[in-house]
Amino acid sequence: MRYFLKYTPYIFRKSRVIQLTFFVTRRCNSRCSFCFYLSQQPEVQERELTLDEIERFSSSMGELLWLLFSGGEVFLRDDIVEIARIFYRNNRPSILTLPTNALLPEVVYERTEEILKSCPESVVVVKLSLDGIGKEHDAIRGVKGNFEKVMETYSRLKELLKYPNFELGVNTVFCSANQDRVMDVLRFVEREMPEIRTHTVSLIRGNPRDTGLKQVDLEKYRETISFLERKLDSRRGSYSFAGSRLKTAQDILQRRLIYETARQNRRLIPCFAGRLNLVVTENGDVYPCEILSEKLGNLREHGYDMNRILESERAKRVIADIAAGRCHCTHECYFVTNILFNLRMYPKLLWEYLKLFGGKKGNGSHE
Repeated sequence: MRYFLKYTPYIFRKSRVIQLTFFVTRRCNSRCSFCFYLSQQPEVQERELTLDEIERFSSSMGELLWLLFSGGEVFLRDDIVEIARIFYRNNRPSILTLPTNALLPEVVYERTEEILKSCPESVVVVKLSLDGIGKEHDAIRGVKGNFEKVMETYSRLKELLKYPNFELGVNTVFCSANQDRVMDVLRFVEREMPEIRTHTVSLIRGNPRDTGLKQVDLEKYRETISFLERKLDSRRGSYSFAGSRLKTAQDILQRRLIYETARQNRRLIPCFAGRLNLVVTENGDVYPCEILSEKLGNLREHGYDMNRILESERAKRVIADIAAGRCHCTHECYFVTNILFNLRMYPKLLWEYLKLFGGKKGNGSHE
């Protein structure tokens, strides 16, 4: 619980950002049909933030509960280890997440190990993307042989579980192309990838190049999240880091809320985008959320001072619009803070916690 307890004051006062998503690059060696980020970015690639620029803007921020690197493929940045070191030195993230398409097994392995060594007090989470089995995964990702690379990367990363701060997981994007077979993917991971502790399923979001992929059957998504709940009931799929039981209970609420948000097509709980959560793109643009198109400002234009951007009239207006409920989405990462830092969610959170863990011991997770 120690990772979360130091941030409990932000349950009552949303006074600064504690969760940052940093799109370190828009370069990618996959061509995923559901990708919303590359589809909405300009064709001309702008200059990525340098290590010096990252040093300057991270120094303007406080400690972080959760730092999520995104892209593009994060391991295509040759300096990803140095980037992690900068944030570790300046912001001490409790959790550092690196998603990967796993097309570079040896690179992912070597750089993950360097990050683990460089950030010993952070939980380092690597999420392998797996959206199908065999050729189906390759077709969705647009790269022949991608599935084999995922399995090779998994085999390499298993060796790093000797590090106590390492968490290895899988993420599957739920879209119309694979919705009939996501359950097969879940069972495959459980059977063939036994070292995977967490398997998340992300409902497709944003504006992908192939808009037809958003035509999902929400009842199939509901069946999928029910299956995940049954796995948790049998004590499989729990996280290994401190506070894992609370996070497991939060996951249950999160998936149900995402289902209802999509079904009702409206926001059901307050969103703390721009207050607790921020997004920074590879060229320094700052957004409250990766889905919204109106940026708060650019770091290069504000002396790399995040506070200057957040204190601007433009930022205040955009954040006020979000707080007023003028948008809604199903972004899993933001639902984490929207639940954990919403006091009104605690009765439901406690109920799910007690249903799972009340009076039972020995499930292998840590408090």
